Amino acid sequence: MNYAKNDKEACQLSVQNQALRPDKKRRKKKFTLDDLQLFLLSLPTVIWYLLFCYLPMFGLIIAFKKYKVAPGKGFLWSLFNNSAWCGLDNFQFLFANNKATTINMFRNTIGYNVIFIILGVVLPVTLAIMISHLHSQRLAKVTQTAMFLPHFLSWVVVGYFVFAFLSTDNGLVNRVITSLGGEPIKWYQKEATNYWPFFLIFLHIWKTIGYSMVVYLSSIKGIDESLYEAAMIDGASKWQQTRYITLPMLKTIMIIMFIMAVGKIFNSDFGLFYRTTRQSSSLTSVYLTLDVYVYNSMFNNPRPVYGYISAAGFLQSVLGCITMIIANAIVRKVDNESALF
Repeated sequence: MNYAKNDKEACQLSVQNQALRPDKKRRKKKFTLDDLQLFLLSLPTVIWYLLFCYLPMFGLIIAFKKYKVAPGKGFLWSLFNNSAWCGLDNFQFLFANNKATTINMFRNTIGYNVIFIILGVVLPVTLAIMISHLHSQRLAKVTQTAMFLPHFLSWVVVGYFVFAFLSTDNGLVNRVITSLGGEPIKWYQKEATNYWPFFLIFLHIWKTIGYSMVVYLSSIKGIDESLYEAAMIDGASKWQQTRYITLPMLKTIMIIMFIMAVGKIFNSDFGLFYRTTRQSSSLTSVYLTLDVYVYNSMFNNPRPVYGYISAAGFLQSVLGCITMIIANAIVRKVDNESALF
């Protein structure tokens, strides 16, 4: 009797579970109007990434071929039928110069980026915290807008402004120096080589600090105000609020921005190093980076350099990916929750 009773209860529970279990037809979602709107909203971004990020990846084959353009034929025909495989020969041109030039090129590329990464985290965070503490919202918006505007300026325009300041004959800086009784400085000659690293660092920070500051400022705005109110009740000063509330809350976004910046450590801003220095041969040791070297190779090499350019871009991408993975692994060991992936 007990076994029959238990079997009856088990059957009842099974029937109840089947009744509570949703039907497969009910679980099947339909394509609603909201889904269509979200799809249309994301479609331009998807198309942009497909055309400019994923489709060009097939061009990496050029890095391992002696690409030759066949007259009257298309790109694909020339690539697969008119271009022979050459292995890693296209990568050798990066090291074809003398040892001093190669070392200087990689030293400038990595050295400038290390400074840009450090200052690109410290200064925007500092300015974002300072602006968030302003009592006047109008002054905060004006300051934020003024610092964000240089981001939209082209390096060509910035280069002309720099030349207006540093021109040997009519530059503003030399006019001030001569008015004070000094001798004008030839800023684009070898005698001014020691000044240009500071100029380049300043110009990069001036142009990019506004964009980075907006990212951190938006993160500060998202912090719960009750944390600051509780700290004020406990008698915490502004510095203590920043140290124990703001900075810990910004730690994750700071680490993410740092890891993403490390992934571009082998890239350089071509406009910064090429346009602002006006391609002065006397300043080559200062502005020669990997991107500038590849650009100069297009004009100094009599042979087609399509494979060289593709090889340089491929090398930058691989090395950048490796450095980003290493940086993320280090962050994961120190603080697993703050890692990017």
